[in-house]
Amino acid sequence: MNILEEAGRVLEIERDAITRTKDLLDDGFVQAVDLIYHSRGKVIITGMGKSGLIGRKIAATLSSTGTLSVFLHPGEGMHGDLGIVGADDVIIAISKGGESEEILGILPSIKRIGAKVISLVGDKDSSLAKASDIVIDASVEKEACPINLAPTASTTVVLVLGDALAALLVKLRGFKPNDFALYHPGGQLGKQLLLKVKDIMHAGQESPVAFEDTPIRDALIEMTSKSMGGVNIINREHKLVGIITDGDLRRAIQQHENLLELQAKDVMTKNPIRVTGEVMAIGALELMENRPSQIMVLPVVDEASKVVGILRLHDLVRAGL
Repeated sequence: MNILEEAGRVLEIERDAITRTKDLLDDGFVQAVDLIYHSRGKVIITGMGKSGLIGRKIAATLSSTGTLSVFLHPGEGMHGDLGIVGADDVIIAISKGGESEEILGILPSIKRIGAKVISLVGDKDSSLAKASDIVIDASVEKEACPINLAPTASTTVVLVLGDALAALLVKLRGFKPNDFALYHPGGQLGKQLLLKVKDIMHAGQESPVAFEDTPIRDALIEMTSKSMGGVNIINREHKLVGIITDGDLRRAIQQHENLLELQAKDVMTKNPIRVTGEVMAIGALELMENRPSQIMVLPVVDEASKVVGILRLHDLVRAGL
């Protein structure tokens, strides 16, 4: 057996199944999208076995894109879990053959509750299809499994149909990247869209600060004790006038023999680049990186240019940006 040829055969079968599904799309799919979009309740996905596993993924995709959705195991539904079903809910029942005893067993109760049923089914003449309010054809001509038994092409088709439902609802709801980020605060996208400088900057006692007329010895002690790689230099109004970094000290050592007799203002970089706490953290990262000489430490100020903290490049990297 040629492994690559066999793998290619599997992919071709699944590709052809998806193409065929596109051609099978009809008004049932349109009705399903319309029903979910206008529903005041949640979407409940149910299915047994491999269909159930695909259903869990569809439920997760819907929930992460603005459509409240949960998965209901039909077997557990028969023993009390139907309590999550409300009259305003929409049920999406997944079954290849449409004769799953567990799904058919919970349909009468679902009907009495008043929820609408959409079936993703491989047989439009099945018991499930006949009992559904809306039917979406998820049939395949053959499975990719060599013995044509294990759900392969059929589960792929259902997964793709679920993705299509979610994608259309994203457009209809006007779901934006910032909305997506709210549901993904731990992911990189969430951090890029939600995390602000104020969320990760060092403020208060952690923020190294020295007045411009502070002896450089004392400024160096402040900088070293806070271990931030820099110290913000302020005037008597607490407004930022400069910053001293490791690089500034190295240059000062080369230029001044009497370094310890100097004041902070003699060594600092004047009018440094700075940000406010409301700036997006990803923006601060780009500001620090996209310079001829990379900035390692950034002062954080308020709208009146008073120092409120300090931000390190290391903090942004550690935050996952």
